[in-house]
Amino acid sequence: MADSFHIGFLPYNGMTQLDMTGPAQVLGRMPGASLHFVGKTRDPVIGDLTLGFVPTVTLADCPRLDMICVPGGFGCTEVMRDAAVLDWLGERAETATLVTSVCTGSLILAAAGLLRGKRAACHWAWRDSLSLFGAIPVAERVVEDGKFITGGGVTAGIDFGFRIIERLRGRDVAEMVQLALEYDPAPLGGGTPETARAEIVAATNAAMTERGMSERLADVAAIARDANAPSSP
Repeated sequence: MADSFHIGFLPYNGMTQLDMTGPAQVLGRMPGASLHFVGKTRDPVIGDLTLGFVPTVTLADCPRLDMICVPGGFGCTEVMRDAAVLDWLGERAETATLVTSVCTGSLILAAAGLLRGKRAACHWAWRDSLSLFGAIPVAERVVEDGKFITGGGVTAGIDFGFRIIERLRGRDVAEMVQLALEYDPAPLGGGTPETARAEIVAATNAAMTERGMSERLADVAAIARDANAPSSP
């Protein structure tokens, strides 16, 4: 029987649901895993597809966690300004074995001051913003830096989950879970700006700009300026 391993996910309004449900589905199959979905309250939160999620515990009553996982999504900037959540992350990060994120969840960890000087992944469109918080952006699908493990955009959370199982329980267990979930992707190719056709990159950037990407990047920069501003005497 594997030792218990408590994993806390942080759902919030506007998150990209696959950033959380992808790794949760994978890690939930890991021997000994116990999943917790942590909210400020137990009120439902609404993801980016209007799908609701009900937290199982609150920040106040959450049990000891071995691992924290923060998903990303367009709602991340609101969380990056939430002092209660950032303080909770900072406190829990001190005792957790692993501190992790998927997609723009790494920006939330960065806003909490946890990734300064650390290598980290993020969705490609937001990745460079990590440097505003003193993190080191890395264009990889999963990045490990000590106990900090960060996944790239959205679907990278699935690969991220298998990487964690392999690290904690070994390659054989990770491959067994992979087979049980029938994870054998057959992609179209071009899933990153480096591998996609130039016209696809341009069209995708244009579509993301229409969804308010520029404004959100400016919001992240403002959060970073506030975080780095000298404290008043």
